[in-house]
Amino acid sequence: MNAHVQLPEAQRQRCEVWTRVMGYHRPVTAFNLGKQSEHRERKHFREAR
Repeated sequence: MNAHVQLPEAQRQRCEVWTRVMGYHRPVTAFNLGKQSEHRERKHFREAR
């Protein structure tokens, strides 16, 4: 059974997203505004096996 449960706002916490840029990993929140915008526009894909 896959029940969707919504937590109260007081119990929620932000998920920090990291990505690889120029050979090293950084949190997206550390990017400047232009790079954050570019990250939101990226298209994600999964390669077929």
